[in-house]
Amino acid sequence: MFSKTDIEKYFIAEKNFGATFMIIGGAAILIAVLLFFIGKTNAFKGAALVIIVMGAIQLAASYTVYKRSDSDRKRLTYAYDMNPPLLKTTELQRMEKVQKNFMIIKTAEIVLLLAGIGLFLYFKNEAAKTFWVGFGLALAIEAALMFGADVFAGSNANKYLKGLREFAAVR
Repeated sequence: MFSKTDIEKYFIAEKNFGATFMIIGGAAILIAVLLFFIGKTNAFKGAALVIIVMGAIQLAASYTVYKRSDSDRKRLTYAYDMNPPLLKTTELQRMEKVQKNFMIIKTAEIVLLLAGIGLFLYFKNEAAKTFWVGFGLALAIEAALMFGADVFAGSNANKYLKGLREFAAVR
């Protein structure tokens, strides 16, 4: 049975996940800057470019999740008793859209992973193309990490969505 505790758990987990990935995104940006300025080869520069862009995306997305989690948690636990139609319509629709977006994002991450592997393999034996070797390797690693994170987040969102559907069917 879906309860206020389930809402609390979902948004607390979402906030913790956001905080963790803000740290990871910030660390990625720092690593990218170090690779760019300290790295001696173009491979490091190619990797740094990917890592700084992906780190910035991770930082921005996770900050957004972190920032809104508490207000969503409070608003929706209140709505559980005081405004159930908000959960049945607005929140349920939002979460269904979130799940669709996860599918699109995971598909894009798989494409980036394959593109990164392809770039790495295609250019790995060409000494003049080391930028693309570093770029491809970093792209594959970042895409794989983001895919893993989104599988985890999507699993949590799916449990929450299932609970919302049960709630809507009963109330």
